[in-house]
Amino acid sequence: MTDVIEIKVPDVGNVTDIDVVEVLIKPGDTVELEQTVATLETDKASMDLPSSAAGTVQQVFIKKGDKVSEGTLIATVQAGAAAPAEAKAEAPEPKAAAEAKPAEPAKVEKAPEPAPKPAPAALPEPLPEPGSVRPPHASPSVRLFARELGVDVTRLGAGSGRKGRLLKEDVKNFVKKIMTEGVATGGAGIPPIPPVDFAPFGETETVKLSKIKRLTGQNLSRVWLNLPMVTYHDEADITELEAFRNQINAEKKNGEVKITGLMFIIKALVGAMQQFPNFNASLSGDGENLILKKYCNIGIAVDTPNGLVVPVLRDADKKTINQLAAELAEKSEKARQGKLMPADMQGGCISISSLGGIGGTAFTPIVNAPEVAILGVTRAKMQPVWNGKEFVPRLMLPLDLTYDHRVIDGAEGARFMAAIKNYLGDIRRLLL
Repeated sequence: MTDVIEIKVPDVGNVTDIDVVEVLIKPGDTVELEQTVATLETDKASMDLPSSAAGTVQQVFIKKGDKVSEGTLIATVQAGAAAPAEAKAEAPEPKAAAEAKPAEPAKVEKAPEPAPKPAPAALPEPLPEPGSVRPPHASPSVRLFARELGVDVTRLGAGSGRKGRLLKEDVKNFVKKIMTEGVATGGAGIPPIPPVDFAPFGETETVKLSKIKRLTGQNLSRVWLNLPMVTYHDEADITELEAFRNQINAEKKNGEVKITGLMFIIKALVGAMQQFPNFNASLSGDGENLILKKYCNIGIAVDTPNGLVVPVLRDADKKTINQLAAELAEKSEKARQGKLMPADMQGGCISISSLGGIGGTAFTPIVNAPEVAILGVTRAKMQPVWNGKEFVPRLMLPLDLTYDHRVIDGAEGARFMAAIKNYLGDIRRLLL
């Protein structure tokens, strides 16, 4: 006797409507524990969904293009070493059991009679005169949901429910469409950039943006239009810090994680945030209150083949340099392999965007809202610095601090940067 085990979407950090971009199993396949059975994609990262059981796949309940959430049934697996013939003979039983589950009809509900029924019941296009449109069919709970979101249900037309009835999903999709189009068409009344036909100038190729890049671009556009941002540039003397870092790495054994300069920047940033709590905060949605955070999580921008993602190092104020280095190495590797979970990228207090490994002298990073600031880092270089008597060679690190001017004023921004510079100039200050 073997058990039938359900494979479901695990805890993904309260993220819903995750896109299924690839399904890697089919009924009859043999899967191993932790084997990837599907690839999912959120607005921040793509991730591999591992199997929680080993055995023979009986049924697969998702397909490419579906949307799933935590707890969604992915597949059923018959554990044990059952022969393929036995698995086929038993197939009708799980199917019947699946049909008895209350969740199945809910999945199929979106597709019943898509065209024939709504056609005669379709509502007329809304007209500007009040009272000219017959309100669509919707339950009181759906109408209340629409009012809470500020949506006029007469603008939605026929819904996706039976006989054109409006569902909550119709309201959500309407809001998402309006938000997306608002950004795509320029937002805030800004005229969009007109399309251009490049064919007359030469050969072209159109490549679809990954979902991560597409939605990241929309988010950055919203931030750019809504936040009054200021970027403050300065340099920190890290000559002694770099000598100390090289000494520490020389003492490490083979296989141990090396310490990068970014680890000291994280610690310096944490020290400055403790000194200036307004940087460890978020503005409330109505803009009336500042939410001060009692925890210190640092987001680190990581470049991946699918786009930029920002894994979060939690409780950075309570971890050592070595612990931070090991955690960042692990999460960066997961990010490049597409295995980061949404929970790995949530809860950040402030972010760091480092171009030190590439080059540059300065740039203007965009705040990762709802955070209020972001620290940019470029490549350090030796420069002649006047010490009052003579020019001496010093290793100078360019820093770029962008902040939300609604929360941070210029003087506080300058003091915050000065604190970071002091910590990097003499790392012993972090012990005080």
